[in-house]
Amino acid sequence: MTRPEAVVFDIGNVLLHWDPHAFYDRVIGPERRAALFAAVDLDGMNEQVDLGADFRATIYAKAEEHPDFGDEIRMWHDRWIEMAEPGIDHSMHLMRTLQGKGVPVFSLSNFGVDSYVVAAQRYPILNEFDRDFVSGHLKMIKPDAAIYEVLETQSGVAPGALLFTDDRADNISAAQARGWRTHLFEGPEGWAARLVAESLLTAEEASMP
Repeated sequence: MTRPEAVVFDIGNVLLHWDPHAFYDRVIGPERRAALFAAVDLDGMNEQVDLGADFRATIYAKAEEHPDFGDEIRMWHDRWIEMAEPGIDHSMHLMRTLQGKGVPVFSLSNFGVDSYVVAAQRYPILNEFDRDFVSGHLKMIKPDAAIYEVLETQSGVAPGALLFTDDRADNISAAQARGWRTHLFEGPEGWAARLVAESLLTAEEASMP
């Protein structure tokens, strides 16, 4: 089998950590965090942001709906970057090393428009993709088939020539259904080994310097 023509990275929990539960556990304690997530559909709120809804307005409106948790909900906007840290240095090294060898690297991420700007200020690598496919701009999210089709069409790369990594099994399954090569991300070491197996990097290149 020929090697992939382009590599596609998810962002959250692939290039940078994303763990709102850990943030709230640290800031308000596990008991209050559990009550917050039980009372408020924060995942649904975040999905609306990922679909392109206004970052601040969406979160602040949810806070108004749940005044008992208003301060905590507003943290999702006001302290959002603390939920998206630290960066995963080895994954960033792999991305840049691929590009240094002339391999195109695309993003395919569920991410809000404004929250992406915030993240890119902290992590400039998010501005370095050869092509960006970000849900907030496209108004569609993984694992919907349409967002994968957009990447195929706009990049011009055939499905079987794309290698995609993501930390969610449902997103991986959707890509596999379209014929993409895939890797379920469970840590940068396994991803590095896959890139070596695909003859995209040498073992030395895939190792952290």
